[in-house]
Amino acid sequence: MHTSNYILSCDIGGTHITSAIVEKNTWQILEHTVTRTHVNSAENAKSIFLDWTSNMKACLAKTEEPVLQVGIAAPGPFDYEKGIALMKGQSKYDSIYQMQVTQPILDGIGKGHLDIRYINDAAAFLQGEIFGCGLEQEQRILGITLGTGLGSAVWNNGEKAFDADLWDTPYKTSIFEEHLVTRWFVRRFEELSGYQESGLREILEQHGDTKEVQQLLQEYQQHLLDFLHFFSQKYDCRFFIIGGNIAKAWDRIFPDPSLLQDYRIQIGKYQEQAAIIGAAALFSETK
Repeated sequence: MHTSNYILSCDIGGTHITSAIVEKNTWQILEHTVTRTHVNSAENAKSIFLDWTSNMKACLAKTEEPVLQVGIAAPGPFDYEKGIALMKGQSKYDSIYQMQVTQPILDGIGKGHLDIRYINDAAAFLQGEIFGCGLEQEQRILGITLGTGLGSAVWNNGEKAFDADLWDTPYKTSIFEEHLVTRWFVRRFEELSGYQESGLREILEQHGDTKEVQQLLQEYQQHLLDFLHFFSQKYDCRFFIIGGNIAKAWDRIFPDPSLLQDYRIQIGKYQEQAAIIGAAALFSETK
């Protein structure tokens, strides 16, 4: 049986696909193979598969190493064991709803012998950070991604990371996601200041350390502490890896580290590339 230490790994989003070749022994991305292209996820199925597989073929063309395995990180809902897209009514990928995507991908790449596996994108982020940072010997680690959406994932030693799917957990008058993502910062800052900005980075750059910004960050801090407490209690674990664009402002959100003394917190080292490593790690012998 032929074997290879190189894996084609793909991160599929609502508007893009990023692919790269990952070396299996070190979980390092071959930087010269990173290939990012736009995807029009509102198009018909044929167009979507063409976008995906054109990107994958372009990535494969950047290496002469043999590739027999493909790991794909994709947003949910999705049947990750069977490779069936289940997204509907999210303004993305409606045209491939309930389609088994493996065969169209193999047909588009033109390589029928590839072994393709799938993982949730939030789970792939967590798994990628774990393997990239050499944390595979830990017993359990929880992952949170903070951005346009709230991602949550759980990794147990010897298993594939899975989506904890906590975004719509009831919190205050709505759900956790409505208090922890970019749109909360935009909405709440306008309520406090009268100014409308497009995101947290813009708020911090344009308004510095005003009293409105201080209040905004203090409120968010409490929301996040509440979520950390809920998540850690649910899965009996206090080790978190946190990523997403909002995590870039971590020191502004938690200027006093003692507030987090009950937890072991690690900010994602690989961030956008973590999902690539995590999808490749589907082929790890230890997961």
